[in-house]
Amino acid sequence: MTNDVLPAARAGLHRPVRVRRARPEDADALGALVADVYVRDGLVPPTSPYVAELRDAARRVAQAHVLVATVPGEGGAEEVVGTITLAPAGTPFAEIARDGEVELRMLAVRHDARGRGVAAELVRAALAEGAATGARGAVLTTLEAMRTAQRLYERLGWVRTPERDWAVGALPMLVYTWDVPATPGARTEAATWPPVRVERVGPWHVGLSHGFTQRANSVLPLGVPDDLAAAVNAVEALYAAAGQPAVFRVGDPGAAPGLGVELDARGYDAGSVTDVLVRPDVAAGAPVALPPGVALAVADAPDDAWLGTWVASKGGRQDVGRRILTGAPAAYLTATDGGGAPLAIVRAAVADGWAALSCLQVAPAARRQGLGRALTVAAIEAAADRGASRAFLQVEVENGEARALYAGLGFVPAHRYAYRRQPTGGDAGTC
Repeated sequence: MTNDVLPAARAGLHRPVRVRRARPEDADALGALVADVYVRDGLVPPTSPYVAELRDAARRVAQAHVLVATVPGEGGAEEVVGTITLAPAGTPFAEIARDGEVELRMLAVRHDARGRGVAAELVRAALAEGAATGARGAVLTTLEAMRTAQRLYERLGWVRTPERDWAVGALPMLVYTWDVPATPGARTEAATWPPVRVERVGPWHVGLSHGFTQRANSVLPLGVPDDLAAAVNAVEALYAAAGQPAVFRVGDPGAAPGLGVELDARGYDAGSVTDVLVRPDVAAGAPVALPPGVALAVADAPDDAWLGTWVASKGGRQDVGRRILTGAPAAYLTATDGGGAPLAIVRAAVADGWAALSCLQVAPAARRQGLGRALTVAAIEAAADRGASRAFLQVEVENGEARALYAGLGFVPAHRYAYRRQPTGGDAGTC
C-alpha cells in the first residue's frame, strides 16, 4: 500500500532533493520514517502488528528495490526525507503484482518535507527503475480516503483499475495500474543521431565520429555474433585505429547474451546511465508563450550561430557536429531577443514517426524564464508538422532538473541503457 502526501507541516527544507537506491546503512532511518508516517497519518494504529513490518526496512532493502529521497543535511551529510519500495511480481514484497509488473509500496514522505513534490519524484523514479528492469507495467494499492494520493497518481498517468480491487478483512483496497509506453528502440534512436561513419561487425553497428559525442561513437550490439570475444576484439581494433577507446551501449533488448560478462572481464568502466523518456503522442496541449521580447525561428538546417552555440557547449570539431546533426531530417529552433547570440536552441529530428528532441541549451542569463519549456513545446509542434506522432528524448539519470522539466511536459520513462567504456584512455565525449 502507498501513502499520501499532505501539505507541509512547516515551512522550510527548501533544499535540492535527490533520489537514489537505499543502502543497508539507511535501514534504521527508513524504518523509523515509514512507521512514523503511517501512524501519524492514521493509516495504522500504533499497536498494529503491521508497524513492525514498516520498521523492518533492513529486510526491504535486502529483498526488494528501495529508493530514498534525500536532501543535504548538516556538514554535507545526506538527510533522508522520503522513500518508496519496488517489488517485482513473485518477490516477497509483491502482494498483487502480476507477471511482468512491478509493485509500488510504502511510499512515505517526512511531514516537514511535504508540499515540495518529493512524492512525485519518488514515484517517477520508481517508474523509471521499473522500466529499466524490463517490466511492462506497474501496480499499486491505495485506500479510499487517500484522495490526495489518488490525484497524484492520476496526474502521473496511473489508471484506476477497479476489477483488480481487493480487501484486507473488511477494508477495501483500491488498485491503480501504469503501463510502460512503447519505445522507439535503439535503431530508431540511432537514425536520429547518425554517426559520421558506421562499420559492421556481424550484426553490430560501430559508430565512429572522431570522438564527438558518445552517442555517435559507440556500438549498438544488437544481435548475436558468431563469436562474442572475436566480435569485441574486432570492435576494439576499429576504435584503436581511430585513436579512441571502444564504447558499447548496453541494456537494449536483443543485445548479445554474455556481453556484460565479457566487458567485465576486460575491465570496461561503467559509463553514464540514460533514461529514454517518451511522450506517447504529440497532440497539442496548452500553448506555452515565449517571454516578452523573445522571437522564435524554425529552420531545416542549423545556421552558424545555432551550431556554434551547441558545439561550444560540447567541445569538438564544428564540421563533425554539423555532419552528425544534418544526417537526419530535423527542425532547428532558435530563440533570440531580436539580435546577437541565441538565447536558447533545440533540435527535433524525425524518424519512423518519432520526434527525437535533443541539444536543448539555454544561455545562463536567460534561464528561469520558462524558455526551456517553451522551446521544447515548440520543438514538439515542429516535429508534428514534419510527420511525427510521438516523441522521445534521452536524459541522464542524474539530471534531475531536466527530468522534472520533461515530466511536466508529459514525458514518462520507457527504457534505460548505459555505456561501457574500454579503460585505455582518451575521451569519447558525451551528449
